[in-house]
Amino acid sequence: MDLDIVLLSRAQFALTIMFHYLFPPLSIGLGLNMVIMEGLWLRTGERRYEAMARFWTRIFAVNFAVGVASGIVMEFQFGTNWSTYSRFVGDVFGSALAAEGIFAFFLESGFLAVLVFGWDRVGRRMHFFATTMVFMGSVFSSVWIVIANSWQHTPAGHQLVEHEGAIRAEIVDFWAMVFNPSAMHRLGHVLLGAFILGGFFVMSIAAWYLLKRRHEDFAKRSFVIGLAVASLASWGELISGHAQAQMVAEHQPAKLAAFEGHFHTTDEPTGLWLFGLPDEDAQEVRYGVEVPGLLSLLVHSDFETPIPGLDQTPPEDRPPVLVPFVTYHVMAALGTAFIGLTTLAGVLLWRRKLWEQRWLLWVFVVAVIGPYVANQAGWIAAEVGRQPWVVYGLLRTEDAVSKVVPTDQVLGSLILFSVAYAALFALWVFVLNEKIRHGPSEPATDTADEVGLLAAAVGAHRDNASLTATKKDA
Repeated sequence: MDLDIVLLSRAQFALTIMFHYLFPPLSIGLGLNMVIMEGLWLRTGERRYEAMARFWTRIFAVNFAVGVASGIVMEFQFGTNWSTYSRFVGDVFGSALAAEGIFAFFLESGFLAVLVFGWDRVGRRMHFFATTMVFMGSVFSSVWIVIANSWQHTPAGHQLVEHEGAIRAEIVDFWAMVFNPSAMHRLGHVLLGAFILGGFFVMSIAAWYLLKRRHEDFAKRSFVIGLAVASLASWGELISGHAQAQMVAEHQPAKLAAFEGHFHTTDEPTGLWLFGLPDEDAQEVRYGVEVPGLLSLLVHSDFETPIPGLDQTPPEDRPPVLVPFVTYHVMAALGTAFIGLTTLAGVLLWRRKLWEQRWLLWVFVVAVIGPYVANQAGWIAAEVGRQPWVVYGLLRTEDAVSKVVPTDQVLGSLILFSVAYAALFALWVFVLNEKIRHGPSEPATDTADEVGLLAAAVGAHRDNASLTATKKDA
């Protein structure tokens, strides 16, 4: 059976980017929680907040290390599987990724060692500053990645020029490229999604400790901080999602039609499907429930204005419907669940009844899966909904692949990456499980088993003697 080189290349990139994206959102969200915890330690001087900050820093270090390791592969794919695409977007991506290196990597690499190794070597204010800078570095990294990706959805600030017989995009207005029509909407959505994951991750581990009657004071305080972060971010995500949907309706109407399973344009107000199964052959949504006129209301703030359907887009330019429809609705449903769950927990906490609800604590233990799924589903909906374009309206995905890489090499590397990532994921789960089972240490103690992972990630070279000296009280 002949395999499609475009499909294989897309599958490999999907594997690497989706696996990598398990880790940066947690680094961002957990980083915010750490800043809050260490800020409370700085303000109150209570050692319990120091113990909290130390524990979550150890979790952060493991996640950061695996995130770095898993992200290296993606850069090589641009030059191997997607060389035509790389030549086309090189000028745009080069400036954005250079900015990421200047504003993000310098902050992270410069202060990461202080964050992890500096607890007993620098003062509290300096350590808090280092924690904040590492958090800001992770945020800045996401800023430039999202800007570059958003340019693919809504290109701006460029011109097309011919270079060595090929067409490429060159920047003519850097700030128009940075503030392209979708960039800020998508950036806010991504960051809020990361904050939700960070909050639910903290609450999941804290709820497990409470159910096991371990580290209860630590767990309650951690849970409250995670709940505050997740609650605010969940409500913010609702507002952000609404604004982003309006942006998509304006700049990528075919994508919105795919999200909503809206096949046919009519003169009537457009309804919104709560759920269903789109049938692309029959051009209809089966087994669904639709709220009449709701999509028109959300997009245009009235019940009168119809929304263009997929029939307004030439057939060759239409995105697939099934995957964007399902993933978009999964993301929206989970976002609604996050609001309901955090609101319920907040009300029970205010009434001082939260810790008695063991069933709800068990829900929070497993609820951390939800933000992971929602983050992945949102990206799938956005990227598949952009098809058949890799750069919207400018470069088709089928024209972006490398011309000289054979199919068997892409298939072989896809299999090898799958095996390597499975092993890396197992290692991540194992180390995290060991950290969680050990639990928080006393403020004056620390552990050093995450040092090797982190040192490998940032390129540090330390011998066993220096490690022992750094962690002499472990």
